[in-house]
This record gives sequence, structure tokens and C-alpha cells, in this order.
Amino acid sequence: MSSLAFEVFDHTADIGIIAYGSDLPELFANAARGMFSLLLDLDTVVPREERVVEVEGIDLEGLLVSWLNELLYLYTAEGLALSRFDILELSNSRLRARVRGERADPSRHHPHLDIKAATYHQLEIKGNDTWRARIIFDI
Repeated sequence: MSSLAFEVFDHTADIGIIAYGSDLPELFANAARGMFSLLLDLDTVVPREERVVEVEGIDLEGLLVSWLNELLYLYTAEGLALSRFDILELSNSRLRARVRGERADPSRHHPHLDIKAATYHQLEIKGNDTWRARIIFDI
């Protein structure tokens, strides 16, 4: 695992992260951790519930946006605060992962930002030996 999982940067009226990984599965898991760290205090989330998530995209960038937006749906629509992300299968157009978390409790999880969506704006994935993804979120 990379020593740096992700970093946050400000963007006009939005916020973004740069996620890192030694490979693509680690990059996608760290992007999810980065997004959820913007939503709530990850250290307070107990991985009691488990879901298998499957998403598709036309390419890696589209797959990353689909992945993050599906996780965001689980949080906003189903109230599931997530803290663990295990990528089971990953290709250029399909991802299957096991995610773990628990029902969101504002008194314990201390919500931070209200993220509406992961966007394609200035989206970028680069890498060979190490991977880097820049993602901007609509808040």
C-alpha cells in the first residue's frame, strides 16, 4: 500500500481529492476512502454491514465516477456510512467490490460535507508502477 492514500484540494465551489495506489484496485479503494473522509469521520464507522457493489463504465475514468457515485448513493439514499472497500474484480469497464460500514448516525459519525456527485470535470487517472487519480466532487 502506498504511504499516501489520498489528499484533498479546494476547487472553486467544489472540492476534490487526489487518490494514490500501488495498483488500480488500491487506487479505487483509496478514492472511496478519500470521498468518505470528506463526508464523515471514518474512524467512527464500524464495519458491521457488508454489501457487494458492481458498477460499469465506458473506460477507467467513467468506472471511477460510477463507483464513487454508487457509494454516494448508498450513503445518501440508504444511510450507509462506509469505511472499508475491498476491490474483488476490476477491468477497464467493470468493478466488483465488497464494502463495509454501518447505518449513518450523525451523533457518532460527525458529518462534514454534503457531496452531491463525483464529476468528470478535470478527471484524470495516470499510472504505471504507481497510480494517481484526480477527482472533483460537486458539493
